[in-house]
Order: sequence, then C-alpha cells, then structure tokens
Amino acid sequence: MDALNTAGLGARRNEDIALDLLKFVAGTTGVGRPAAGSTGFSGASAPKPEEHVTQLLELYTRCLKAVEGKGA
Repeated sequence: MDALNTAGLGARRNEDIALDLLKFVAGTTGVGRPAAGSTGFSGASAPKPEEHVTQLLELYTRCLKAVEGKGA
C-alpha cells in the first residue's frame, strides 16, 4: 500500500495497464465472448463459461508480460 502512496498521481500500475490492454484486445477480437447462434449446421458446440474465463485469464497474463517487457 505504501507503493501506491509514494507513486505520483499520474503513475499507473502495470496491472492496470494490462487490464486496459486486455479490454481493448478482447473487445476488438471477441475473445471470451460467447459464440453467436446461427441457423443451419454448426460443427462445434458452444464453449463453456469456464473456457471463456480461462481464455481471458491467459490473455491477461500475456498482456501483463507485454507491459512488463518480458517475453511471452
């Protein structure tokens, strides 16, 4: 908590930046969004909610590594 108090008002934590990046990428690409229903044949069943959560957590981890400058 002291780190937050000593940080400048304009400073942002890497976690916050990674979360913003996650929101942008997920919103742009549709990651974690349920598949839209369609008429006709469908080859695969809809992903489960647990799979959506797993995708988002993996994406957040990748975003955090990118913000910290670590290789994927």
